[in-house]
Amino acid sequence: MEIERKFLAADSFPFSLSDCPSTQIRQAYLHLSPTIRIRQTDTDYILTVKGKGQIAREEFELPLTEEQFLSLAQKAETPFLEKRRYFYPLPEGLTAEIDVYSGPLAGLVTIEVEFSSMQQAEAFLPPLWFGQDVSNDKRYKNTALCLHGIPK
Repeated sequence: MEIERKFLAADSFPFSLSDCPSTQIRQAYLHLSPTIRIRQTDTDYILTVKGKGQIAREEFELPLTEEQFLSLAQKAETPFLEKRRYFYPLPEGLTAEIDVYSGPLAGLVTIEVEFSSMQQAEAFLPPLWFGQDVSNDKRYKNTALCLHGIPK
């Protein structure tokens, strides 16, 4: 079960992203319902199946070889989405995953936080450098971003 909240980033961070560990992500969707995604994270390749839901939903991951990834990429229903993900530690052992999008989504910066329970997700008070909570706004799901771009 994946339990996460998603926020837009405020105008600035109280730290430098260049000081944070990061990874490059490239992903596309093979199917939208159910959600079947392929993702390249640096040199790792993963197929993910996600269930329905907003904040909490089931998720299954399967590792792929580069050859399998490239073969499946030809069957994608969406264009590829590209972003650099930065990791910043938060209190209570949580991590802010700060996604800085590139390509057609350049300028968009989101922050995701994963939780171990719905109670923890509901009780979370975001720091001031987090912007608007878009956890329940379908326009900010990565599938929608791939298809429709940055919401107006």
